[in-house]
Amino acid sequence: MSDAFTLNAEKRDLEGKGASRRLRRLAEKVPAVIYGGKSKPQSIQIAHKELVRHLENEAFYSHIISLVVDGKAEDVILKDLQRHPAKPVVLHADFQRVVRGQKMHVRVPLHFINEATAKGVKQGGGIVSHLMTDLEINVLPKDLPEFIEVDVAELGLGESLHISDIKLPKGVESIALSHGADHDLPIVSIIKPRGMVSDDTAAEDDEAADAE
Repeated sequence: MSDAFTLNAEKRDLEGKGASRRLRRLAEKVPAVIYGGKSKPQSIQIAHKELVRHLENEAFYSHIISLVVDGKAEDVILKDLQRHPAKPVVLHADFQRVVRGQKMHVRVPLHFINEATAKGVKQGGGIVSHLMTDLEINVLPKDLPEFIEVDVAELGLGESLHISDIKLPKGVESIALSHGADHDLPIVSIIKPRGMVSDDTAAEDDEAADAE
């Protein structure tokens, strides 16, 4: 884990949908809330421009953030984000306090490597299909990874990798797998491109042609 991001914010006194709309429209700020730990939830507001700048960095979504509210800093993670369905506007953000020594649930991006040279791509002519782009994990703050690497080099055509096939970093636990084997979902597979004919189908076509 590299050094934390720093995000500046201010306390927010007025609440409600009307106040939030005015805040976004007139002050160009995003209403947000901090919760968790032993402190009460706190309503805050963040400059939209600054928040969007941080959101352009993938690591921000799975990174410990130093959130400075009126000069006082505390460690948080971005827990939820609400965006406008049609405009590039952030409507609301939720931040969860980080408690040292206490495990937390967080979603971490999956980084897929060796896709171009995977067996099913290079030898079978298949294409890589991402079924998951991130993974929900349970982890101590000190062990929080920015991403989890998934190597598809040995994946063949028609094959899939499941959550249990990932080598998780030390101290990282999959939330899905903690619920049992039935939750061991596929995360990536190599599939045949549309129009690609299987060997069996090709052989049957050849036999039919010979019979004519």
